[in-house]
Order: sequence, then C-alpha cells, then structure tokens
Amino acid sequence: MSYIPSVEQARELLGKYNKEPFHLQHGETVSAVLGWFAQKYEPDNVDFWRVVGLLHDIDFELYPQQHCIKGIELLREEDVDESVIRAAISHGYGMTESPYEPQQFMEKILYAVDELTGLIWAVTLMRPSKSTTDLELKSVKKKFKDKSFAAGCSRDTIRQGAEMLGWELDELITETIYAMRAYEGA
Repeated sequence: MSYIPSVEQARELLGKYNKEPFHLQHGETVSAVLGWFAQKYEPDNVDFWRVVGLLHDIDFELYPQQHCIKGIELLREEDVDESVIRAAISHGYGMTESPYEPQQFMEKILYAVDELTGLIWAVTLMRPSKSTTDLELKSVKKKFKDKSFAAGCSRDTIRQGAEMLGWELDELITETIYAMRAYEGA
C-alpha cells in the first residue's frame, strides 16, 4: 500500500540513498524553499511540498547517469505514493529521461528553483557574509549572466521555469532569495 511520507520519513529516505553532505543539504534547501512557497500559495499542503523537495534528487548520488528514471524505481520500491513520485521526478523533464512534464503549480516551482537554489548558494558563498540575509537581486543577476560561474546550474532551465510560472526572471530570483533567507534564519 503506497503512502505519502512525512517530512521526517522523506528525510530518512533521502539519507538512505545519499550520504554526501552536498546532496543532503541540497534536498533540505529545496524542501525549505518549496515549503516557503507552499506557505504563500497552498498553506494546507506545506508538508507535501517539503516532502517532494526532499525526494526530488533521491537517485542522483548513486545513479547520476540514470537520474529521475532510477528515482521512480527507488520511490516505488519504498511504496511512496505516485503523486509524490510524479511531482518529484517532474523537475528533470527535458534534462533527463523524466516522463513527467511539470503540470501542477508546485511542480513548476520545483522545476524553476532546483537549479536556481544552487546558483544562489554559489553566489552566497562568494560573499563576505556567506549569507542570503544581505543578498540582493543584482548580485544574483550579475552571476547569472556569467556562464562560467556555477556552470552546472542551467540558466536555460531557470528561465524556462520562470516562463512556465508566467513570472519574470527577476520575480523568481527575488522570491527564491526570500525563501532561502527564511530557511537560513530558521
């Protein structure tokens, strides 16, 4: 019988398949950012959004070449509900062999912020404060234009995510900075 994991159960599942601190931290960051957006747009489903954020890259550490495909398998083996699987795996649409195109609002946010959180953290680490609390949009935009900076963070995916949401890029970046500030301050 499939189930929707609690945030703690999702964290345990993430840790079962991921040991590297970077991957664990990325899952926590995306989960927190999705939780922040859920609080704003769908407050009755904060935990669901956070679970999806935690599990979106469950397979990346062990199976980077089969990212999203192995994620489906692992989550099904763990009896995770298909609604979570679909939402989590949709973030890889067009970049991996993910069969799920982002359809739901939350899936579109995940698609947009997955790469963006990595870029924002990279910008943050270059700052004297090493914090998002004093990070401004212009700093992120400057580094966004520098394709050699945090080269693994796809600018095209971030732009496509903003388009999916019907948002301007500046709005997406600003909102994600706010979400990361809230996480950092928690």
